[in-house]
Amino acid sequence: MAAPQAGGAGWLPRIRHLPSPNFNARPAGCPVDTVIIHYISLPPGRFSGDAIDRLFTNRLAGDPHPVLAELSTLKVSAHFLIRRPGTLVQYVSTDDRAWHAGPSRLLNRSACNDFSIGIELEGDGHHPFTHAQYRRLSRLLELLRQRHPLRLIAGHEDIAPDRKFDPGPFFDWPRVLSSPGGAGLIRPFSPNSPVRPPTPAGEPQGMGPKR
Repeated sequence: MAAPQAGGAGWLPRIRHLPSPNFNARPAGCPVDTVIIHYISLPPGRFSGDAIDRLFTNRLAGDPHPVLAELSTLKVSAHFLIRRPGTLVQYVSTDDRAWHAGPSRLLNRSACNDFSIGIELEGDGHHPFTHAQYRRLSRLLELLRQRHPLRLIAGHEDIAPDRKFDPGPFFDWPRVLSSPGGAGLIRPFSPNSPVRPPTPAGEPQGMGPKR
């Protein structure tokens, strides 16, 4: 099988591209109208390093770290990752269906991968996200809205509440929804709903079945 290639209108210019094989075509005629926010750190609680890149490109095999070895058979990827310093990596074209959400439901629709763009923020559920990450997220949302009819934004915890906690209690929803990129997007969940606990230390979030 040929290696995946970056190219085309679904790839943002002037950022790092690291094409992942973990995607397929979206259903014909399905509008991309939703953004799903996740967090991830690999190994759990550790920032920086290349483990996230290797997870999303199926290159964890043989890693001596027990958590990474356990994840090595997963086929997962978000469209984007925003690192702690605000740097942006793209893995899958926004025109394609990245495997980031897994079994999920948003309002009356299931299979959220079909109609969403997945954005991972480097985080662990125990530390606030950085100002640089929020700035980059706002700008990214602005760019995505120029190409896709985005109207909804949700957390992984919103669409898969029985198994996911991300982006967790440290994600500043009001800040994002009032930012230039987020203004006008709707998070279709009550802000008064119970706050789910952060991920227990040592347990990676954003992992599990994604297709």
